Amino acid sequence: MYICGLVLAVPEAKKDAYRGWAERSAVVFKRYGCLEIVESWEDFVPDGKQTDFRRAVAAKPGEKIVFTWQVWPDKESLAEAEDRMHADGVLDDAGEIPFEASRLILGCFTPISVMGRE
Repeated sequence: MYICGLVLAVPEAKKDAYRGWAERSAVVFKRYGCLEIVESWEDFVPDGKQTDFRRAVAAKPGEKIVFTWQVWPDKESLAEAEDRMHADGVLDDAGEIPFEASRLILGCFTPISVMGRE
C-alpha cells in the first residue's frame, strides 16, 4: 500500500464544482490503478498557535480546507500510472480546476501502521 495525500483550499462557493471535478478525476485514477480515493471537506479545522492546515495552504477568507488521499498498491504502481497518464494526455484535459493548484500540498507516504484493513 502506498498513500498519496493532498491538502488544498477551495472556495466555499465552489464546493459542488470541486466535487464534480474530484469525481471525474477519480474515474481516471481508478482506470490507471488507484485503489481508493477519499475526498474530505472541512468540518472542524481549528486555527493553530504555530501551524495549521489554513496556514499551510495560505487559505483565504471564504475558502474551506480539503484533505484527500489516494491509496495505490505500491509506489511503483503510482509512478507507472503517472507516466502512463502523462503519455496518454489524460491529465492535460482536467477541465477547470476549482481551486488554486499552486497552493496545494502534496506528499506520498509508505504506511508504517494500518488499522481496519485486511
